[in-house]
Amino acid sequence: MSSGISRRAVLGGIAGGVALASGVTAGPAAARDREPYVALNVGTGGGPAGSDRVHVLKVGPDSAHTALVLVPGMFGAANDFRLLARDLVAALPGVQVWAFDRREENLADRSGFTGPDPLAYYLDGRYRAQDPAASAFAAGWGLTRTLEDLRTVVRAAACDGRRRVVLGGHSWGATTAMAYAAWDFDGRPGHRDLTGLVLVDGGVRGAFDGTGQDVADSPEEIRQRLAAIDGGAVFDLTLSAVGLGDRPESTQIWYQLAGHYAHHDPDSRSVLQPRMPDALRPQVPVTNAALLGILVDAGFGWPNDISVHSGTLADSGETRGWTDTGITPIARVAEAYAGGPAPAVWEWYWPARLSVDLDVTDAYADTGLARSLGLRLRHAAGLAVPLYAFQTSYAKGTIVSAAQRVVAGSRIPYATYETDNGMNHLDPLFAATGHNTLTRTLAPFLAGLR
Repeated sequence: MSSGISRRAVLGGIAGGVALASGVTAGPAAARDREPYVALNVGTGGGPAGSDRVHVLKVGPDSAHTALVLVPGMFGAANDFRLLARDLVAALPGVQVWAFDRREENLADRSGFTGPDPLAYYLDGRYRAQDPAASAFAAGWGLTRTLEDLRTVVRAAACDGRRRVVLGGHSWGATTAMAYAAWDFDGRPGHRDLTGLVLVDGGVRGAFDGTGQDVADSPEEIRQRLAAIDGGAVFDLTLSAVGLGDRPESTQIWYQLAGHYAHHDPDSRSVLQPRMPDALRPQVPVTNAALLGILVDAGFGWPNDISVHSGTLADSGETRGWTDTGITPIARVAEAYAGGPAPAVWEWYWPARLSVDLDVTDAYADTGLARSLGLRLRHAAGLAVPLYAFQTSYAKGTIVSAAQRVVAGSRIPYATYETDNGMNHLDPLFAATGHNTLTRTLAPFLAGLR
């Protein structure tokens, strides 16, 4: 979802933003039935039984002549795109959206969300956790593994050449899409599989420079990071900085629990509030919906890359509720975050090697460092498909400027650039239909592809 909490910065100031001293519903069942979550077998990756597969969430008609394959960003998963996909399909019936879940999603135990007490199942440690010490296989789950898996999805979406395939993604998912386009698949450039590229608040060639966080891609930094992975640090722990636990999956579990209760019982007093860490626990009683709002709204001190513009706590009441005042209603966030059990919004076990490879991909060139990591970024100059780039306030303009550098150094025939500085990094995924600049501008781009 995020490219890494301001590129793996340690969060600061959050507790102060959450210290409250003073103070959309789910789609119809018929629509959900038309949104299958489908498994595709992929190559062997050395993981546990059942992990040699990926999944796609399909939204829209199978008769569509264009498939838009979307890749979620860091810690993101397929349900990031469900609401966005519904809006796109409604605006453009000739499109079907395929939201991609990486093989890492097979490691998550989401069965507790089908039971009577998800809180106890997860917060009391009853779930099946993936032990990093027993996960040496994940050291090899880098960008090469991801792109080989993604190619299976792209080929399936093409239906033996009967459909156009547009590849895109959000944040580091956009970086992944660009890597695919420049990749050498046994002599065939990845972009030849595609009709277009869609970058949503991400990319390459300095796309994240505006966040103020340096890309950790010097040879010495890469050497140190690879040594840590070899030493057993196979999963990225960036989200532990939120303060909701120190396991790879801790924060993601909390977010999904918050979404679950906010979606299914929004107006009741929060069942999670008493279990929250002291530094993050609201100091007044709040509802389930309000607790989710506190965990995701930018007004409570969260960084741009993990927040939305939703609303605020109600002014009064023995138990404070939530008042929507922004472009992203908390009910839409709740519907997406609830997931349950799959697809979900948050990936639990993000491989540290994938973080390394995506940082090196930022240069978007066939460098010695890239080659040493097995990254086959050989065809950037040959890109010859239209490109769409959308930026929020997240990177302060560098998403579009980076995309322009890519276009200038390639054979891309034309590009569309859009900006909405009233959005934070996650708003394009969940914003209300009428307030989502992404869907309003992306639909014409997709309609114009030939």
